[in-house]
Amino acid sequence: MKRAGYTVTEAAPDVFFVEGPASNWTILRRGERFTLVDGGYPGDLPLVRESIRDAGLDPADGDAVLVTHAHVDHAGTAAHFARQYCTPVFSSAAEHRQLVGVEKIQVSPGQVLVRAWKPRVLRWGTRALRAGGRTPVSVLTAEVWDDALLASLPGGPVAVPTPGHTPGHTSFYLPAAKAVITGDALVTGHAISTRNGPQSLHPIFQHDGVRADSALAELAGLDASLILPGHGPALKMGIVEAVDVVRRRAGTRTS
Repeated sequence: MKRAGYTVTEAAPDVFFVEGPASNWTILRRGERFTLVDGGYPGDLPLVRESIRDAGLDPADGDAVLVTHAHVDHAGTAAHFARQYCTPVFSSAAEHRQLVGVEKIQVSPGQVLVRAWKPRVLRWGTRALRAGGRTPVSVLTAEVWDDALLASLPGGPVAVPTPGHTPGHTSFYLPAAKAVITGDALVTGHAISTRNGPQSLHPIFQHDGVRADSALAELAGLDASLILPGHGPALKMGIVEAVDVVRRRAGTRTS
């Protein structure tokens, strides 16, 4: 279903993948309740709410907001759900300090400015600023999930630690759908990339590139044939094959 500014697809039964203007989010439905995984930039809030309605749900009926990581393009609407609907917001333990606003680990303005002469980087940076990219992430009520909590939520997501992009980055495996929400551990496109299909983000976006590369092995160990990335379209491909593509491409990246 294509809407103004986003596309929502029921990628698997009760799994709604939303490709937003600059990043993606996923809605896991069970009856009239849902889990929201990520949620775009602060400026994407109207789109996030409308996409939840597209899934036949009320934005007030969320059981949880889970963040793959606490960058503003993924956690930018989490504070609204906590404040407006009292929806609990969760992260991994290693990501919690970022989510509550105690620390910030993200690409710096300087790293962007030295590349702003490139049209793709300039367009991406302009879009990010307009969407609230400089807004601090701060969800003071955020909690740390545990396995029992995740198992009880709509969709029954299983946390798969995939650190590197950020220290506490987490992907989510959906066993019933044989799907994996990869966040930024593996993407299928990005505004500054000239490539389509499985890939890693540009090194300027990686907190620890070595760990980010190692995290791919965690994804490759899953029985998944549907990839729901943080950037780019959903992809029906075995995760092992997708990781192989990423690794082959890693040696041919241009700056």
